Amino acid sequence: MLPHPLDQTPDRTLVMGILNVTPDSFSDGGAHDTVETAIAHGRRLLAEGADVIDVGGESTRPGAHAVSPEEEQARILPVVEALLAEGAVVSVDTMHTATARAALEVGPVIVNDVSGLVHEPDMPALIAQTGAPYVVMHNRGNPQTMDALTDYRDTVEDVVRELQEVVDRFLAAGAAPEQLILDPGLGFAKAGEQNWELLRGLDRMQALGFPVLVAASRKRFLGTLLAGPDGADPAPAERDHATAAVSAISAAHGAWGVRVHDVRASADAVRVGSAWRGASAGAPGGGAA
Repeated sequence: MLPHPLDQTPDRTLVMGILNVTPDSFSDGGAHDTVETAIAHGRRLLAEGADVIDVGGESTRPGAHAVSPEEEQARILPVVEALLAEGAVVSVDTMHTATARAALEVGPVIVNDVSGLVHEPDMPALIAQTGAPYVVMHNRGNPQTMDALTDYRDTVEDVVRELQEVVDRFLAAGAAPEQLILDPGLGFAKAGEQNWELLRGLDRMQALGFPVLVAASRKRFLGTLLAGPDGADPAPAERDHATAAVSAISAAHGAWGVRVHDVRASADAVRVGSAWRGASAGAPGGGAA
C-alpha cells in the first residue's frame, strides 16, 4: 500500500484548495488550464494556507461535457507530479478509475470522486488495493441529469442512507474504514434549501463515524442567498465571503475539511471555527458545537 498522504495533519479543519486545470469550470475555467499556470496557482494556494491541493481536469458543473480519461490525465498528471515533488498533499478530483490509478502511480494522493451512487465498478477494488484515501461524495446521475434528480423524502436522511450504501460497497471490496471521507455533495442533485438542510444536518452525517468534507465554495445556493434587489445572483468570485462563513461554521461543527477556491479567507475562517469549537467543548456546562 502507498503511504497515507494525511499521516500528519493539523488539529483543526483542513483547507482543500481547488485547482481546476480545465477550460470550462463554472467559477474559474481557463484561468489555470496550462501545466505552467496550474503549477503556479497550486504554489499560491499552498502559500495562502492550503493543506491539500485538489487537482481536477474535468468540469462537473451542471451541463458540463464529459472528458475522456486520456485527456483528463494529460491535463492533471504533470501538475500532480510537480506538486508532489514539492511536498504538497494532493487530491485528484476524478470520476475515472483509470485516472485515479494513473495518479496513484505518480505518488500518494487522495481520490476525490464526485460520481456518487454511480461510481465506476472497478473503483472500490482500486481503493482497497492501494490503501488510498477516498472521498465518497453523494450525487445522483451525471452533470447532464443531476438537476432533475432532487426529489428526497427527507434530504438529510436520504443522503445519509445513500452514502452508507456506497460506503458499504467500498468496505465489501476490502477498503479500510479509515480510508473513507464523506462529502454530502452540496449542489450535486440538490436544489436550493436542500443544501442548507444538509449543512444543518452535518452532525447526522458525522454520526456514521467518518470524516466529513464540506464543499460549498461559490456554489449556486450561495449565489441565490446573496442575490441583489433585482434578483440577480452575484458572480461566483463574489461569493467568497459567504463561502468563508460556511467554512467557519463547518469547522465549529467539527468538519474534517472544507474545499474552497479562496484559500486565504477560509484558512482564517477554519481557525476561528476550530477555536470556537474548542472553547465550547471546554466551557462549563458546554459541549462540542
